[in-house]
Amino acid sequence: MADNIRAALVQTSWTGDKESMIKAHEEYARQAAAQGAKVICFQELFYGPYFCQVQDKQYYSYAESIPGPTTERFQALAKELGLVMILPMYEQEQPGILYNTAAVVDADGSYLGKYRKTHIPQVKGFWEKFYFRPGNLGYPTFDTAVGRIGVYICYDRHFPEGWRALGLAGARIVFNPSATHRGLSSYLWKLEQPASAVANEYFIGAINRTGIEPLGENDFYGTSYFVDPEGKFVGETGDAHEPELIVRDLDMELLEEVRDRWQFYRDRRPDAYDQLVQP
Repeated sequence: MADNIRAALVQTSWTGDKESMIKAHEEYARQAAAQGAKVICFQELFYGPYFCQVQDKQYYSYAESIPGPTTERFQALAKELGLVMILPMYEQEQPGILYNTAAVVDADGSYLGKYRKTHIPQVKGFWEKFYFRPGNLGYPTFDTAVGRIGVYICYDRHFPEGWRALGLAGARIVFNPSATHRGLSSYLWKLEQPASAVANEYFIGAINRTGIEPLGENDFYGTSYFVDPEGKFVGETGDAHEPELIVRDLDMELLEEVRDRWQFYRDRRPDAYDQLVQP
């Protein structure tokens, strides 16, 4: 496995329609590959607006099967570019059964599987229970051309259990595609994920969209970033207002160095968890 992995994140604004969003992300993927990136993750619900600012059944139309047409379109692109891709989309398993999901595609174009968002908020501006069932696939990891990776989605980041489960399953990089806006939780953006990277001793790619969309007042503030297992940002964070392709080199040797230094996995005490797993 390579000692260094060049990885990419995309933060961008709503273009106004699904097809132009897909084309924009195809171009971001091509730019990332041209810069030598081997893995890329898009933002939460990447081909649509963040429609959870309102509760309206018309937005069910954005859901599609996974794998399905968009997955297959990006499988072909992944194979062409030799690029591992994480594709956060709106999934319809069957009519009325909908999930906030991320598909994972390997660098040879093969579909590896999907993660369904586990924790679903239902607060002003984030009416997600209207659109999504809670995920039921657990916390899968995926063996890719860049090693084993995991996915957590947006609101999941506030809950430590999935972060730890992904680490225990061997994830070396965990991607957290998000749609979060200036306000109540913005101070947590540069706190929670670095802390989770330290606690679980892996790299995290944190992605957030940008701009204000016609459906509400949510001001998505970008500032996407990679953070290393020491809690340090890898390069600068993304712009706070503008779309940006973020490409960074991740020093994977740091994983072993940190795990040898801080034996958090050795010293954990699952035998003391009984009360923690009670509803």
